[in-house]
Amino acid sequence: MEQMIEKKEIAGAVTIVVGKDRILHKEATGYADAASKRPMSEDTMFWIASMTKPVTAVAVMMLYDEGKLKPSDLVSKYIPEFAELKTPSGKPANLTITHLLTHTSGLAEAYSEEARKAKTLKELVPFWVAKPTAYEPGSKWAYNQSGINAAGRIVEVISGMTFNEFLQKRLFDPLGMKDTTFYPTEEQQNRLATAYAKKKETGELEAVPPRSDFGSKDRPPQGNGGLFSTPRDYARFCQMLLKGGMLDGKRYLSAEALKYINTPQTGDIPTGFFQNDTFGNHGKNYGWGLGTCVLKEPHDGVAEMLSPGSFGHGGAWGTQAWIDPKKGVAYILMVQRSNFPNSDASDVRKAFQKAASESLSTK
Repeated sequence: MEQMIEKKEIAGAVTIVVGKDRILHKEATGYADAASKRPMSEDTMFWIASMTKPVTAVAVMMLYDEGKLKPSDLVSKYIPEFAELKTPSGKPANLTITHLLTHTSGLAEAYSEEARKAKTLKELVPFWVAKPTAYEPGSKWAYNQSGINAAGRIVEVISGMTFNEFLQKRLFDPLGMKDTTFYPTEEQQNRLATAYAKKKETGELEAVPPRSDFGSKDRPPQGNGGLFSTPRDYARFCQMLLKGGMLDGKRYLSAEALKYINTPQTGDIPTGFFQNDTFGNHGKNYGWGLGTCVLKEPHDGVAEMLSPGSFGHGGAWGTQAWIDPKKGVAYILMVQRSNFPNSDASDVRKAFQKAASESLSTK
């Protein structure tokens, strides 16, 4: 990580490796804010962006364990407006919860100015169903934000709580994730790591402002990317998944529920963020579980040190968490770099996972 800082890829990082029963590595390197020389620490707050998606999937599958839904259920069972949704051919879309959580729904994104005024997930529903799906559901994989947020809305409908309230009561409080939230307090905001972009012209890191569409109580609790967290908190979440859905004697997910999350649900269709020449055309190497990317077959680069069946998710600003059940470890990387060409394929991620894997293999 010091080499990555010297190369001005990042200003700082927190790296954690956990086993099923203990922390194997924990280190903070560099600065959370370079201008003020505020150091990184395990309590530094990060916008974890799409690392929120596996959390959303866990919430949905908690309700599965209670017998309140099935992944194969039609979305219209819980959000009636979806009953009128059509595909490009004019057929009923018949979207399922699995479609939503595997990016195979083709659901319209809520990116309009009107959608940005929504204060609740319920208010976003009309924007999701305003247009036909982009393709026949289940026929292809295309990264989709609205589908994940619709899954969060289903949690609200079934539980009778707002999505953030459900997560706080059912997951964050029991797991001891005291700094994981959609709405950081003033004290937590003071611990936020500054995000940086690397300027092409000079190679220097330049501070960029926080994302305005997340963090404000005027915005919905967006399960696609709205969470802020700390390395310590997210490591607890990963350790629970690594241990088969339980931690410290408390079960959060059954083995059956977890299998939907850590096993591909997308058949043979190519998935993920390596589906072009620049990143090796590795779409067939990956499948998508509910809310997670699953590595089917390792390939050169960031995945070469992971075992088949490893699963996890990254975030827009370079954060990463990968869980390797075969080796019994999880790798958690926290940085805030806004303009990686592909945050899933970053040299920082590769350097961390390679160093950690090599160190584990010598013990």
